[in-house]
Amino acid sequence: MADRSSALRIITSAARESLKPLGLNQQGRSRLWIDDHGWWLGVVEFTPPRTAGSGLYVGAMWLWHDVDHLAFHVEGVRVGSELFRTEDQFTRVALDLSRQAAASVVALREKFLALPGAARYLMSRPVRRGFLWDSFDAGIAAALIGNPDAARDHFERVLREDPLAPWMVEAQEKARELHAIAPDRDAVAAWVTRAVDSCRSKLALDPAPLALS
Repeated sequence: MADRSSALRIITSAARESLKPLGLNQQGRSRLWIDDHGWWLGVVEFTPPRTAGSGLYVGAMWLWHDVDHLAFHVEGVRVGSELFRTEDQFTRVALDLSRQAAASVVALREKFLALPGAARYLMSRPVRRGFLWDSFDAGIAAALIGNPDAARDHFERVLREDPLAPWMVEAQEKARELHAIAPDRDAVAAWVTRAVDSCRSKLALDPAPLALS
């Protein structure tokens, strides 16, 4: 137990040194740090192994998913766990992980600086059957930048998936609704704003203006 608490203390200290200057906020006393951009989040998790130590997972979360938990919809970097052996050894590990986290956060910010950049990224990913959310996210982004034909194409891919679980049925219901309003950018923006506001509330995030442009 002492090693676990020492590892968390050292990780937290290193994260504060590298991530706080970038404006990230720690979630309570957890290993999670948030980079809040209104309609998307950068998420940093110093992943705990079964014993004392840490790994690292950094990614982006689209808040239009309207869920009550943090998620990684785009992967930035993933580093396997390093075990705690001594305080000196793990301090070096923690500093390295925190610096990698900071670099990945900056890279995600540059990639998703504004909606058009996010849309280019989402629409350019290879189509992978079974990865329903890839097409769902690309469809929303395409509609928001005023490309209804591409949006409908992506939503139709969502609808062609076999709904093997309740969450897939729900996703297809949303895709069907968005498919119908895809030519009306304002209607899509209103749909996304409601979803993002709801998600932010579920995640206990402060209300934030959305720059969907």
